Amino acid sequence: MSSVITKLVLATNNKNKVKEIENILQGTNIEIVEVEGDFNPHETGKNFQENAYIKAYEAAKIMNIPAIADDSGLVIDVLGGLPGVHSARFAENDEKRIEKVLNTLQYEKYENRAAKFVCVMVIVSPEGETLHSCTGTCEGYIIDKPVGEHGFGYDPIFYIPELNATMAQLSMEEKNKISHRAKALRCMLDWLKSAN
Repeated sequence: MSSVITKLVLATNNKNKVKEIENILQGTNIEIVEVEGDFNPHETGKNFQENAYIKAYEAAKIMNIPAIADDSGLVIDVLGGLPGVHSARFAENDEKRIEKVLNTLQYEKYENRAAKFVCVMVIVSPEGETLHSCTGTCEGYIIDKPVGEHGFGYDPIFYIPELNATMAQLSMEEKNKISHRAKALRCMLDWLKSAN
């Protein structure tokens, strides 16, 4: 990479994701800007890496600066990796998605409910070059009913045994220490610091 990156466009319309990423980036010299205009890329990738690239490249072309994007989801072992890349489209809203997962797992024992959140984050240039890629994971189990008021998505049913809490019971600060997105973003920050 020939130039220093001081500004990145964040390729998402998800306000929760924007807040989470901005919180983690506090205190850095990286300016984050949001995509202008109608931003709704078609996530047609077969995996998290491909979907992250699609979003980042689209945003980088629109704004003509490098873009950072992630694709993330819940991977449940006993379901063969589902909902996976379809996590956000598994049902019409968070409540229905949680209900669908719980109904699908209703006869599974706790020990068979191993799951992980996966986040693949990429930075892509306006020319389409992947400048860097990082993956973060957070391991846990799916419990049988939602618990907690914080977070979003599948957080209320994702239990982390080491913390004796669901993701939705954690404060933003606690979540940003252990979440899949935080791990991927810290990896990306390390790369940005060394590249800059």
